[in-house]
Amino acid sequence: MASEAEILDELRRLRARVPQLTGALAAGVDGLVLAQDTPGIEPERVAALTVTALGVAMRMADATGQGDFRELLVRGVYGYVATYAAGRGAVLTVLAQDRVNVGRLLLEGRRTGARIGELVDAEAAATAEVAERADSAPVKAPTKTTTARTRTARAPRTTATTNARTTTES
Repeated sequence: MASEAEILDELRRLRARVPQLTGALAAGVDGLVLAQDTPGIEPERVAALTVTALGVAMRMADATGQGDFRELLVRGVYGYVATYAAGRGAVLTVLAQDRVNVGRLLLEGRRTGARIGELVDAEAAATAEVAERADSAPVKAPTKTTTARTRTARAPRTTATTNARTTTES
C-alpha cells in the first residue's frame, strides 16, 4: 500500500481546506487503517464500520441501477460522516461538524479521495508488477549436491563342512 506519510499528508491538507472537519481516515477495503487523523475516535472501529457501510452502499447502488459506489453521506445530530471511494483498494471517511458547508465537504472529499486512490492504486500496480516479474523470471533448478558413498569392508564368510539341513538322524 501507499506510504502512510503520503496519505496522512493528504488527510491533513483536507482538514486545512475544510476547518470544520473533526477527523479523517483512509482505510483499505479490507478494513485496515492506512492513515488516520481522528483525535478522540478509535480509528480501527471507524474503519471497520466504514467497510461495513461501504458494502451496504455498494449493494444499494447496484440494486437501484445507480452504478459504482462513489460516496455516502450520513447526517447525525452533531455532524456528518462522509465516505468516499478512493480508487479500487481504499476508502476515505471524513467526520465534520454540523455547521460545515456540505457542498465544500463533498467537493474537497471527492478530490482527496481521488488523490488517495491514485496513491494506493499506483502502489498496488507497482507491487503487482514486481510480483509478475518474479513469477516470469526463469527459475534455476537447485543443483543437487551428491555426497560420496563409502563402502565398508565385509567380513569373510566361513564355510562349514557339513550342511545341517541335509543330515538327518533316524
